[in-house]
Amino acid sequence: MDKKLSMVGAAVNLAGVLLFAVSMLAGLLPICYLSSIFIAWGLVLMNCGFSRFGRLEARAAALCALVFGGMYALCNTFVYFIQLTAVANDALSEEARNLLDYNQFGLMFDLDLLGYCLMAVSTLFAGLTIDVRDKQDKWLKALLMIHGIFAVTCFVMPMLGLFSTDMQGAEWIGTLILEFWCAYFIPVGLLSLRYFNRQELHETAA
Repeated sequence: MDKKLSMVGAAVNLAGVLLFAVSMLAGLLPICYLSSIFIAWGLVLMNCGFSRFGRLEARAAALCALVFGGMYALCNTFVYFIQLTAVANDALSEEARNLLDYNQFGLMFDLDLLGYCLMAVSTLFAGLTIDVRDKQDKWLKALLMIHGIFAVTCFVMPMLGLFSTDMQGAEWIGTLILEFWCAYFIPVGLLSLRYFNRQELHETAA
């Protein structure tokens, strides 16, 4: 059961990233928002898998990955559920829309970046749990931990106010950054699937 749940999480996360990349290029914002929620929920299951199959001496890191991943999932779900409901249903006043509409680069945009900051911290700790047995595991560990670097930029950017509706080309710049992130995280999903799929054989052999 643990193996299956872990693989489901990796598959959901991978599918979410792929769907997000395509829908973002196609300009399908509702699909972007929905797929982002799937990315977050898939990561939570993945982190549970990393905790279950991780190194015994990395239990504290595994717990940190779970907690920070849960915080990320909460931020992410909150932001995008509001976009799919209150914002999409046009049930907001002008003042509320300026705060809650993700495309206004306001409160929801900043909260979303905070969520990705927490996600990056989560993957950093998840990387510490990986039981490395071959080159692919080394790549998975490295990708998860290097992804932690995104935490710094995602935490600082909202404070600097780099994105606003007055910034020319802000949407395209944001799209390019997110497409790069998708290209980075797709191998994480693939390698995680492989990592979890091998756990049963490893445990039996032990």
